[in-house]
Amino acid sequence: MRVLVVGDVIEDILVTPKTQIRFDTDTQSEIHISPGGSGANFACWLSAAKVPVDFVGRVGAADIHKHSADLASYGITAHLQTDEILPTGKIVVLVEGNQRSFLTDRGANQNLDFESIPDSLFGSALYISGYSLLNADPGQVQKLIARAKASNSLVVCDPGSAGFIKDFGPLAFLEAFAGVDVFLPSWEEGRVLTGEEKPEDIAGILSQRFKVVGLTLGEHGAQIAGDDLNIRVDAPLADSIDPTGAGDAFAASFLKELLLGKSLEESAKSAVKQGAIAVTLPGGRPVSQ
Repeated sequence: MRVLVVGDVIEDILVTPKTQIRFDTDTQSEIHISPGGSGANFACWLSAAKVPVDFVGRVGAADIHKHSADLASYGITAHLQTDEILPTGKIVVLVEGNQRSFLTDRGANQNLDFESIPDSLFGSALYISGYSLLNADPGQVQKLIARAKASNSLVVCDPGSAGFIKDFGPLAFLEAFAGVDVFLPSWEEGRVLTGEEKPEDIAGILSQRFKVVGLTLGEHGAQIAGDDLNIRVDAPLADSIDPTGAGDAFAASFLKELLLGKSLEESAKSAVKQGAIAVTLPGGRPVSQ
């Protein structure tokens, strides 16, 4: 079992105000700065689950050693591309209870080169973060998916951003990721993609395009569709301090269990437990090895 992860590397600036934000003056806050990015966070959760991971992303040239070492601390084999012009991406995550707002500068991630990814990296699965499509030619994404399937890799996608999907166009987004086997959107992303509100309706519609759909619902668990199933899997109670990374933790556990041959329901039950653990930790990653 070995997984290739393709996605963003980001410097996370996590801001948690201690009171309601006051404009034009100070608001006492807790500020935490750490490496992040949906693709990189997913890779860390997957590696922490003892799955060998190759990660491909792009960073500013000045940060190549720092991010390579950080990913290595999680046991990940990093294949980072360097950008001589754009700096490493940055994102301000404003956390207010279970709500988060993202102020994003993708930086070097915008120039991620899909064609330079060698075929030798394809393994049991390819995971693609939807953010990777932001500045890419959809045709290049389709070529990457085709190469992975030619290598008998299971192809997995987390859409990543409801706002981006709106900007890109829901239908165009779905067509860009045609051929994906396992699709793992949040409820809001699924709502934008289908125009539906009910989780069972969203998952059912998306399962007409993708073999397996895992629609994450935060504290309400997940809606799983595929193999003639469309079921809700409830999440355990958790003392949430930061929801950042919960979806990545869910996706990592879900993929691992699927690769081990577990059923969709069994895989989802393990995944919602992992997501519940993630919300009890600050930042988007598990504790490094």
